[in-house]
Amino acid sequence: MDFEGKVLEILPPVSGQSARGTWERQTVVFEQANKQYGKEIAVTFMNKAQDVASLRVGESYTVSFDIESRNYQGRWYTDVRAWRVQPLQSSAQPPVQDMPPFMEEPQPSYSAGAGVVDDMPF
Repeated sequence: MDFEGKVLEILPPVSGQSARGTWERQTVVFEQANKQYGKEIAVTFMNKAQDVASLRVGESYTVSFDIESRNYQGRWYTDVRAWRVQPLQSSAQPPVQDMPPFMEEPQPSYSAGAGVVDDMPF
């Protein structure tokens, strides 16, 4: 799944040790674009410090994510986990350069007395 959003806040990383090794998690809060009341989404990046380092507060991105829920001691926890983040491509066209002025067309010259148009350039 994907959404477009602007980075509101980048939280500090949290790391730890598990049976599988060292892990690092960092949460980034996005304001979802194209929503009337600006929905905020906290997205978790697991072991993706290089992706988070490229994000800038105030910039817009397309975020690809998965939603995962798990039960721990009778309580449910839900994560929005990003697996790809890309800068939002601007739909605006680049500015068009002013065109040079058109050259005036040469006026045809008439042969003397014959009324014949001589439109040859030489």
